[in-house]
Amino acid sequence: MDVEAITPQQFHDADGVDDWRVIAWGAHAFFRSGSYAQGARFVAAIAEVVAPTQHDPDVDLRREGVAVKLISREVRNLSTRDIELARAISAAAREHGLEPDPSAVQVVQVALASVPSADVTPFWQAALGYVRPNDSHLVDPLRRNGSFFLQDEMDESKPRRGRMHVDVSVPHDQVHARIEAALAAGGRLADDSQAPYWWTLADAENHGVDITTWWGRESIRLEEERETEAAD
Repeated sequence: MDVEAITPQQFHDADGVDDWRVIAWGAHAFFRSGSYAQGARFVAAIAEVVAPTQHDPDVDLRREGVAVKLISREVRNLSTRDIELARAISAAAREHGLEPDPSAVQVVQVALASVPSADVTPFWQAALGYVRPNDSHLVDPLRRNGSFFLQDEMDESKPRRGRMHVDVSVPHDQVHARIEAALAAGGRLADDSQAPYWWTLADAENHGVDITTWWGRESIRLEEERETEAAD
């Protein structure tokens, strides 16, 4: 079966996907439940929905609810199959009494900048127990935790010290509230030249965080999905 990739905008323009938000690594939804048992019944319903499709989502069951991520691994991107599955999963959530909560959706990644001559990737791969799909990206093989991205710091004249920041991907309709909350909590806006792709904020000690959305992306394809595809 041919699978055609779609953009984040095309996903959000589709009918019946109001529960879902595109952020890094696919389309995500969080459905709040009243109990662990209620969430478990919903997870069983998801399994029934996807059984004939062989298009398995990532599902995380917690006492507070169920998180679901959709991605078409054949193209390492979103596709029309994800739209169809999103609609079916949302219908199952309503049937089982779970409420969507887009404000609970996010993806966190750590980015480490170093000069190209300093190959620190093997150290971090060993320390984290992650897999290495390429030279600059480390990912949890079970996709449970945030990824670790190694960025080249091209200016080798800079002091040889660690430069690390956090990337937080949030829904596009939540980003301004998240930024305002961080500023109200003592942060400052360090750089908005890449907005609305991302905004760089810093705390009182100048530790940085990039708050990012799908705005500015033609694709959500990232290297993590290559490792996912290889593992399937």
